[in-house]
Amino acid sequence: MEKEQEEIILITINGKDQPGVTAKLTDILAKNNAAILDIGQADIHDHLSLGILFQSTEQNSGAIMKELLFKSYELDVNIRFTPISEERYTEWVEMQGKNRYIITILGRKLTAKQIAGISHIVADQGMNIDDIKRLTGRIPLDENARTPKASVEFSVRGTPRDKEEMKASFMQLSNEQAMDIAFQEDSMYRRMRRLICFDMDSTLIQTEVIDELAMRAGVGDQVKAITESAMRGEIDFCESFRQRCALLKGLDVSVMQDIAENLPITEGVDRLMRILKKVGFKIAILSGGFTYFGNYLKQKYNIDYVYANELEVENGKLTGRHVGDIVDGKRKAELLRLIAQVENVDIRQTVAVGDGANDLPMISIAGLGIAFHAKPKVKATAKQSISTIGLDGILYFLGYKDSYLDEQM
Repeated sequence: MEKEQEEIILITINGKDQPGVTAKLTDILAKNNAAILDIGQADIHDHLSLGILFQSTEQNSGAIMKELLFKSYELDVNIRFTPISEERYTEWVEMQGKNRYIITILGRKLTAKQIAGISHIVADQGMNIDDIKRLTGRIPLDENARTPKASVEFSVRGTPRDKEEMKASFMQLSNEQAMDIAFQEDSMYRRMRRLICFDMDSTLIQTEVIDELAMRAGVGDQVKAITESAMRGEIDFCESFRQRCALLKGLDVSVMQDIAENLPITEGVDRLMRILKKVGFKIAILSGGFTYFGNYLKQKYNIDYVYANELEVENGKLTGRHVGDIVDGKRKAELLRLIAQVENVDIRQTVAVGDGANDLPMISIAGLGIAFHAKPKVKATAKQSISTIGLDGILYFLGYKDSYLDEQM
C-alpha cells in the first residue's frame, strides 16, 4: 500500500488576544491527528501573534485549513497558510545545531535607535534574531510614572563572522546611545548561576571607605589621590594599600561605626539582594576595603561570605598597619574559586562584579563578569559592563523579567 503524501503547513494567526483562541485552533489540529512540528506565541498590547507549523496528509490538510479558516472568522482573527517544502524544513532543522547567544540591552529608556543599532550589528555578522522580549515592566505614557530603567533581550542564532569586531561595534553603540549591551553564550550555565561575588567600595556602596576614614583623619586629598591611581591600575594595589593605611595612624576607631551607619548604598542594591537571596544565590563580598564595613553589609543583607582587610587597632586607635594578608586582585580570584568549590558550584555558574583594576582577575574567571560603573580600562577589559543604571541591572543580565519578579516577590 502506497504511503500517503505528507504536507507541511505554517499557519500564522494575528488579532486581538482573547481567552481560548489557541485552544480552539489547536482542537482542530488535534481532531485531525496533525503533528505539530513547531509552535510560538507572543502578545503585544493585547494583540496576539501565533505561529504553528504542522504536518498532515494531503487528504487531511485541505480539510484542516478549511476548518481553521471558518474558526478564525468566528474568533475575529486573521489567519494565513504557507506551505513549507521538505527541503526548506530540513534546512531549518539543521540550523538548531548553530551557536545561540543572548544580547541584553539596558538603559534609562528604550529607543528605536537602540533596537535598530543592535539589529544591524547582528545582521552584519550573518546572525539571525529568533526572539525579542522586554524584561522590564510595561511603560506608562506619563513619563513621571515610568521606572527609570528599560531592558530588552534578544535571542540570536549563528556564528559571528568576527566576534571581536562585533564586540567593538557593541561598545561603540553603547557609548553613542547611552545604554549597556551584554553579549552572552546561551548555555545551561547562564540559566543556573548560583554564586555572586561583589567588590564593596564603589560597587555595593557609592564611596571608597578608606577615603571616608582619611577625611576624618585629615588626610583626605592624599589618600584619594593614591586610591584613584590604584583603581586606574597605575600603581600596585598592595603598595597603595600600605601607603594609605599608614596615613590613617592615630584615627579613633569610634568613627568607623558612624561611617558604617551612613554608607551611601548604591542604587538597586536593596532590590538586587532581596531577589538574589529569594532565588537561592550564595553572596560574597570580596573587597580590598575593610572587614568592619563588609560585616556591616553582611548583617544588613544576609550576605554569606565577607573577605576584606583588617585594620590593626591599639588602645582604641588605628596604628596605620593591617593584620593578615592583603585582599588584592589575585586574592579575590583565588577566593572566588575557593568559595565555588566549597559551595559545589561550577566556575561557569559564578558572577563577579566590581569597578576597579583589582577586580579584573575575578571578573575574568567568573562565568559572568561585570564591570559596574567602572573606569575605562576596566570596562574595556571586562566581558560585560553596566554604566547606565543601578546594580539591579544585573538581574536582567541573568534573564529575569520584572513581571515575574513582581509576582514572586
